[in-house]
Amino acid sequence: MKVYQFTEQPYYPTWNDHSGSLRVNLLNRRCDPHIAADLFHRYYDEWQLSDELGLDIMLNEHHQTATCMSSTVVVGLSVLSRITKNARLLVLGYPIGHRPDPLRVAEELSTIDVISRGRLDMGFIKGVPYEFPASNQNPVGVMDRFWEALDFIIKAMTTHDEIFNWEGEYFNYRQVNIWPRVWQQPHPPIWTTTGSTTQARILGERGYVMATLGSGYNTRPLYDAYRRGYAAKWGKAPGADRFAYLGLVAVAHDKDEARKRGDLIAGYLRSSSIVHVPFRNPPGFLSVEDNARLLRGQTPPRSFTKDRRAIDMRTASVEELIAAGILFCGTPDEVYEQIIDFCDYCGGMGNLLMMGHAGFLTHEQTTDNLTLFAREVYPRLKAWKQPDAEEMTAQAVAAAQKNPASASASVRAGDLVDAAIGAR
Repeated sequence: MKVYQFTEQPYYPTWNDHSGSLRVNLLNRRCDPHIAADLFHRYYDEWQLSDELGLDIMLNEHHQTATCMSSTVVVGLSVLSRITKNARLLVLGYPIGHRPDPLRVAEELSTIDVISRGRLDMGFIKGVPYEFPASNQNPVGVMDRFWEALDFIIKAMTTHDEIFNWEGEYFNYRQVNIWPRVWQQPHPPIWTTTGSTTQARILGERGYVMATLGSGYNTRPLYDAYRRGYAAKWGKAPGADRFAYLGLVAVAHDKDEARKRGDLIAGYLRSSSIVHVPFRNPPGFLSVEDNARLLRGQTPPRSFTKDRRAIDMRTASVEELIAAGILFCGTPDEVYEQIIDFCDYCGGMGNLLMMGHAGFLTHEQTTDNLTLFAREVYPRLKAWKQPDAEEMTAQAVAAAQKNPASASASVRAGDLVDAAIGAR
């Protein structure tokens, strides 16, 4: 198992003074650039520590918000590609659904892959609903635009012996010829996210690494849909390295201190959806069917505990978040057991996206959290034997044959985290 340390690089000093919205219309007068500079340097220091501890690194991108200062993730990737030595650098995500220029994306990420000497993982997303007004893009047709942008980026990165033109529905280019070309061949690994079984099957057919974000004990149906799509296309079972999960992590030798850290990290869940109502669901972002389900009140609760108790991540207690598999929290032994129990439930999972910092967690608490995890939890996770991939896939296929309607149902687990990070 690989573990990626993640923080959204929040500007938390304004979280308790936001006048009802932390996104889009929170005026930047609230941001002190001197404090922002100190925070950026702090976050880079913590990522350097992660690199030294043997952890990998995850970054993302959001716009016009105090929940995430990483509005140009290529800057963070550029810094980390030079100051780290060993860590994989996962960008999850890079919002190509509302980016106007995928050629520029291909150029930026190719350069990062070269500077890092082949340590880049490319995670592409469509972008969150709140940010379409800021990007001056139309939410209608966002998934078609996403797939065309992704196909173009792959072609641009893998074409070396000719210069080509691109005539698409959304993008048109002349003389495409990426310099420098990517270090990893044929291109860096591709990741993306979803909370839908339909999309999970498509991702399995494409063979991309699929991440779910805070989906807790609703995750298995998504993984099983991916397994079915992968097996149908590739004629074999996907390995555990095709699956990733984002979970909050708080560890300390003292159980009370661990719960305190877990409560501070859970502030991420409580803050990410604080946004002015008109920006929450722009017309065209969701399908007609999904909007109809919303209006009828047919959307499922955001998450369930293992014993199927519904919880709302915005208001859940630390204990409820642990029970739902959203937060792994406790002593090193407890955290290891919680993660393994969750991975067993998923049928195997090779990448843990660890939110080891959020909100008001201090630098000292964060560094101790990362160090304890890396030294006392991570070695055991790497040694843990994954469930048999062929058996898990066979179970997924058999379950679908027995109950086709259930296998094709859309699962919108972890909607809050999906919206915060930009899942598609």
